[in-house]
Amino acid sequence: MVRPRFPSFKPSNSLTNNKVPYKIRYMKNIRNTLDFIELDDSAKRQYIDARTIFQAEEAARQAAKEVRGGMYWRRTRGTEYLIRTSTSNSQKCLGARTPETEAIYSRFVERKTAAEARLFSLHQALIRNQKLNRVLHVGRVPVIVVEILNRLLVAGLAEHFTVVGTHALYGFETAAGVRIADSSAMETRDVDLLWDTRKRVQFVTQMPDHGSMVKLLQKVDPSFVVRQDQRYTATNNDGFEVDILRREAKEGDPHPCRLSDDEDDFWVVQARNADFLLNAPKFSSVIVATSGQMARMNTISPVAFAEFKRWLAVQPERDPLKRSRDLRQAELVDALVAEYLPQFSG
Repeated sequence: MVRPRFPSFKPSNSLTNNKVPYKIRYMKNIRNTLDFIELDDSAKRQYIDARTIFQAEEAARQAAKEVRGGMYWRRTRGTEYLIRTSTSNSQKCLGARTPETEAIYSRFVERKTAAEARLFSLHQALIRNQKLNRVLHVGRVPVIVVEILNRLLVAGLAEHFTVVGTHALYGFETAAGVRIADSSAMETRDVDLLWDTRKRVQFVTQMPDHGSMVKLLQKVDPSFVVRQDQRYTATNNDGFEVDILRREAKEGDPHPCRLSDDEDDFWVVQARNADFLLNAPKFSSVIVATSGQMARMNTISPVAFAEFKRWLAVQPERDPLKRSRDLRQAELVDALVAEYLPQFSG
């Protein structure tokens, strides 16, 4: 029997110095039951249904966001004016009462009523499906990870962060409809969030609404505090950590950099080759917690993840205890892509 050749992947320029060949394991028509456990049919169907509702609610939430605030008529010196209000209590006059402004008011009220009604209905459907997720054991992501991602979304800050590190594996396996069987490859007590310094001006503008990043995390768990010996890490009373990383300073990036003016907030740490992670193809997956709660995880493509893990494993400063897990994770993602996610094979 002639052994088939492995498909190859050409590494990006930022990682060409590692000299570690990137090959996707040949798994055509072979199910590696040692590496992966497929969800049963009922769990798969439930996930598909719940994901559909989740995505519809996402769209409805965006539509409702566009009609936030309100409109009302204000009488001044015998004349009525149409006033538009925002969520920050600012006001803008749209003009005196005329057929045109009356039409603007009517359209706004109609859109706002319809958007809020649709969002409410979909949210109730999502709650029901999240309960079914739990009953059918659809998810296994730690609850706190899902709650952190949802808190960032509600705060309007999700676009500034990318999940990197071990927790990205949950996004990959969920999209594939399987569970990675090797628990040692999945075990971690911290989530790594890569902050995009290229959007720092927008981020700084939005952050004052929330006080600080650590205060945002405290809305998830009040026990989160930034470690004094490692200011890019916040830890809660259960020992779960949130690390915030950034690329190495360039193109006018501030350094050192604190996420807000709050003295107790994160000082973001520079990570080697974080530019590779920022520029890698993006991957988004709707993940499910053990509680059934759902969130959108934005991370990098599985192929880029495996490539980065291989590079990381051969760096001299890498913790020797983590190198074997880096390589194991890369191997698992290779196999996952080859068997279940071939559309991401490059």
